[in-house]
Parts: sequence; structure tokens; C-alpha cells
Amino acid sequence: MLDTEMLIGSSFVSGDAEAEAVVNPKTEETIIDLADASPGQVDAAVEAARGAFDSWSRTTPAERSALLLKLADAIEGDAEAFAALEALNCGKPRIRVLEDEMPGVVDCFRFFAGAVRNMHGPAAGEYMAGFTSMIRRDPVGVVGSIAPWNYPLMMAAWKLAPALAGGNTIVIKPSEQTPLTTLKLAKTIADIFPEGVVNVITGRGETTGKALINHPKIDMISLTGSIPTGKKVLQAASSTVKRTHLELGGKAGHRVRRRGPGIGRRRHQSVRVLQRRPGLHGRVPHLCWQ
Repeated sequence: MLDTEMLIGSSFVSGDAEAEAVVNPKTEETIIDLADASPGQVDAAVEAARGAFDSWSRTTPAERSALLLKLADAIEGDAEAFAALEALNCGKPRIRVLEDEMPGVVDCFRFFAGAVRNMHGPAAGEYMAGFTSMIRRDPVGVVGSIAPWNYPLMMAAWKLAPALAGGNTIVIKPSEQTPLTTLKLAKTIADIFPEGVVNVITGRGETTGKALINHPKIDMISLTGSIPTGKKVLQAASSTVKRTHLELGGKAGHRVRRRGPGIGRRRHQSVRVLQRRPGLHGRVPHLCWQ
């Protein structure tokens, strides 16, 4: 059974806005029609994250580390189900998700569970006589994260793990094209983390995403997406001086020259790369011959 509800605070709710078809790119069949979050639901998610921040930001690194490790164990124990769902929603071979991606997802949470307990704080006494200067690391606040369609679960891990380890609370929006594993992850998270620490909403960038990045109570925006979307994020962030973390870009061309030694082998290797990721790379053809 698919998990289709958003996590807002401690409640699992369906979206109130227009529905979006979630499609299996391998068969082009609709898996489910999933309603977007309304502006009111985006606001409720941010308020839930804001309400949880005071207590969560005061937890010790040891406490946050323990929960991240618990989450990693839960994902690892359910890896087969996560892999099957990711394959369904992305059109990837299930075995590639299971063997190539799931270990990385699990390890990401474990890495930051360890990293947060090994933070260094340099101190120096030479800046002013009689005074000691030191670096203190404090949580940023509420992070609004927007993830792309190509590695949905792995991108969620990359955005959630460091922010949670640092004592921040989160509202994350997966791509409207590939939200299913993030919604499943929300169920796992809700059993482990305190209410409001992680909130998951769904919807398109021009509606749900826009409401999220422009929300006045979001302290930082993390986006993996296109350069035009990154520009919109910077414009939105400037009005309230939000911090930003942007990973931007598009497809990189893969060019194979017609002449030269080993052309047959190079063609074969190039095609095999695409075949290993038909759902991921097959949506955006990028192989050409020169």
C-alpha cells in the first residue's frame, strides 16, 4: 500500500490543492493522482517546524546522533520496500537502487550521526589582550528543502541528515514527479523523531515550492534544481536575508568521437551507462556521436 499523505507536525494529511499525476516513466502509466499542499498547509508545516525548533535545537549531539542512527537502521531494515518503490516511481532497475543507492542513503545518516559528535571549535587568545576568541556553532533554524526527481530518496537523505544533525528543523518538498519514497520515509521518521522536527509536503515548484521559499519563517533554503529556479530562490531569500544552499545545473553532454581507436568499445560502454539508469537518464537523452 502506498504512503500518500504529507507529514505536518504529528499529523498525516492529504493535500488540499490541485492533484498532480505521479507517473511510472517506464510504462508511462499513472501510479496515483496526488494532491498538492495548499498555501495554508505549507504555512502549517513551517509553523510546526518553528514550534519544534526551540526544543530540538537544545538537544545534545549525542541525542541527535542516536536518533539518526536509529533512522538509518530502520531504512536499512526496509531497504527492499524502499528500493521497489523507488524503481516504480523513477523507472530504474530495482536491483540498481537496492545495491547502488540504498547503502548510500543509509550511510549518509550514519555519517552525520558520527560527524555531529566530532565537531571542532578552534579558540585563540591573541586577538585582544586578556580575551579568548572562540567559534560557536548554532543551528540555523527552520530549513526549507526542495529536492529534484532523479535520486529522490538519496536527495532526501542528503538534505535531511546534515540539517537534523546540526539541530535544525525541516520542511522538505520532494519533486512532484517522484514523491513516493519521501512520503514513505516520512512514516519512518514520524516513529523516531519528535513532532514537527521533520515535515514533508508535496506539490509543484510554482505553487508549493514558491510558498515555501517565500515564507517569512523559513531561515534557510536548500535547493537542488535548475539555474532559473536557483535565481528565484535567491530573489526570494533576499527579502528576508535567508541563507541559501544551491546545487544547480542540468544535463552534461556525453560525446563519443566517431574516429579513433576503440570506437566500438567506447560506444558499448556509453550505451551500457544509459541502460543501467533508464529511468534516471533516459528521460533526458544526452548521448551523441561526433
